Amino acid sequence: MRTRGWQGDLPRDSDEARARILNAAAICVERYGAQKTRLVDVAAELGITRQTVYRYYSTVDEMLVAVAKAGAAAFLDRMRENLADVRTPTDAVTETIIYCLRVLPDEPAIGLMVRAGETEFFTREATSASAVELGAQMLRRLNVDWEAHGFDDDAMTSLAEMVMRIWLSFQQYPTNPPRSDADLRDFIRRWIRPTTFLDHEAEASNR
Repeated sequence: MRTRGWQGDLPRDSDEARARILNAAAICVERYGAQKTRLVDVAAELGITRQTVYRYYSTVDEMLVAVAKAGAAAFLDRMRENLADVRTPTDAVTETIIYCLRVLPDEPAIGLMVRAGETEFFTREATSASAVELGAQMLRRLNVDWEAHGFDDDAMTSLAEMVMRIWLSFQQYPTNPPRSDADLRDFIRRWIRPTTFLDHEAEASNR
């Protein structure tokens, strides 16, 4: 790690350096927007050179992903609290999609990835392994006994990918005129439950 810059307050180690860079990146995105934030802006915010930032994050997109991941835990906690009444797989998928559509774009950290969709970055990342894992964490945080409903780890991963793909579709191509939450809920439940959960829920009811 370099021994110059950082406005005279050197990080103790690489982890602290990365944390400061992510914090500065979040500030710059809020100030300039995702499209206009540059590595040089983040460097200026910290009083370091652009080359120093490059040692940790080679692109703005990479930084946005890291900022989003840093805020994921807090987001997941809030989502679980807001969806505390969810108990079935059908409701879990339906409410997770609606919650993400309404809340994710305004999240102070993880929402950066959504707002970065203006540059098509989020479109490429939403179905990546890390994004699917985030989707699986969303579902597992809810008060659903997934194992009792017949969902093992492989099924949860596949289900999470489906949720992320459906959410991304609604996010990128919203209906016109917009559906209310009630109408969207009815639409998702009508077409998702028969094809996705019927066998699992039937299996669970027979145990």
